[in-house]
Amino acid sequence: MLLPIVHHPDYDANFPARHRFPMGKYRLLMETLRAQGLATEENLRTPASPSPAWLKLAHDAAYVDQVLDLTVPAGIEKEIGFPVSEQVSRRAQMAVAGTILAARLALTHGIACNTAGGSHHARRAQGAGFCTFNDVGVAAHVLLSEGRARRVLVVDLDVHQGDGTAEIFAAEPRVFTFSMHARANYPARKIASDLDLALPDGTGDADYLARLGAILPVLAEYARPDIVFYNAGVDPHQDDKLGRLALTDDGLRQRDRLVMSFFRARAVPVCGVIGGGYADDVPTLARRHAILFEVAAGFVGSSGGS
Repeated sequence: MLLPIVHHPDYDANFPARHRFPMGKYRLLMETLRAQGLATEENLRTPASPSPAWLKLAHDAAYVDQVLDLTVPAGIEKEIGFPVSEQVSRRAQMAVAGTILAARLALTHGIACNTAGGSHHARRAQGAGFCTFNDVGVAAHVLLSEGRARRVLVVDLDVHQGDGTAEIFAAEPRVFTFSMHARANYPARKIASDLDLALPDGTGDADYLARLGAILPVLAEYARPDIVFYNAGVDPHQDDKLGRLALTDDGLRQRDRLVMSFFRARAVPVCGVIGGGYADDVPTLARRHAILFEVAAGFVGSSGGS
C-alpha cells in the first residue's frame, strides 16, 4: 500500500515569484513527489471544501465570516503578512480540509500526510505569521466533536513556536500541545503550549535529535493520544531564511523518522503536515519538504515501519 497523500491545486494561491512567502513550493512539492513515485493516482486524495461550522469549532465565528466574505480588517491582514484575497481565502479553507481528510486517513491507515498545513500562528480570533486558519486546530476539534478521537497530541517541530495552536487549545484538556522551536525566533510574544522546548540559536543535528528523543516518551505518557498531528516544518534547516537552527537534510530525515517510528511502534496514528520553510531557491525547498513524505512512506502497512 502507498502512503495516503492529500493535495489540492488551490493550496497554491499564485503569489508573485519573489514574494517573501514562497507560495510556489506547494506546486513544486507535488511535482517532486510525482517524480519520486510517491504520489500517484492510486494514493492521492483531494479534499472537499470545509463546512464553515468546522472552521468555527476552532475560530471565532466573526473572524471566520471575515475570511469567507473577504472583509478581514487591514490590521489583521498586516499581521498575517498578505491581503486575504479570494485566492488566499480559498487556499486557507482547502488546507484545513486537507488536514481533516489526512487525519481521517491516518486513523484508517495508520499514517497520512497533507501537502500543506501547519498554519500554527493562526489564533482563535485572527490570523498571523502567514497563517489564516489553523488547520490542525480545526482538524483536532472536528475529530473530537465526531468522537473519532478522545485525546489528541500536537507535535510541532516548526522552527517557530506554535502560539496559535497553544491559544486555541489552552482550555481543552483532551488536546496536548508540544512545540520545540528556536527560542529567539518569531513570535516575539510566545503563548505557552502544554509543553515548550526552546532551543538556542545554532542547535545542530546531534543536540536537536537528543533533545527530541528524550522528550517523546514524556509526551506519550502525558498525552496518551489516539492520534498525533505532526508539524514537520523544515525551517529548522541550516539554510532556511527565517530559521535560527542548523539542521541538515539528514537531520530533518532523522527527526521525521524518530517521531514516526516512536508513535507507529505504539500503534498511534500520525497525520503529517508540512509546516514552514523559507528559501529563495524554491525547488530545493520543495525537495526539503518532500523528506516528510519519503520517510512516512516507510511506515505504511505496519505499526512500526522501517
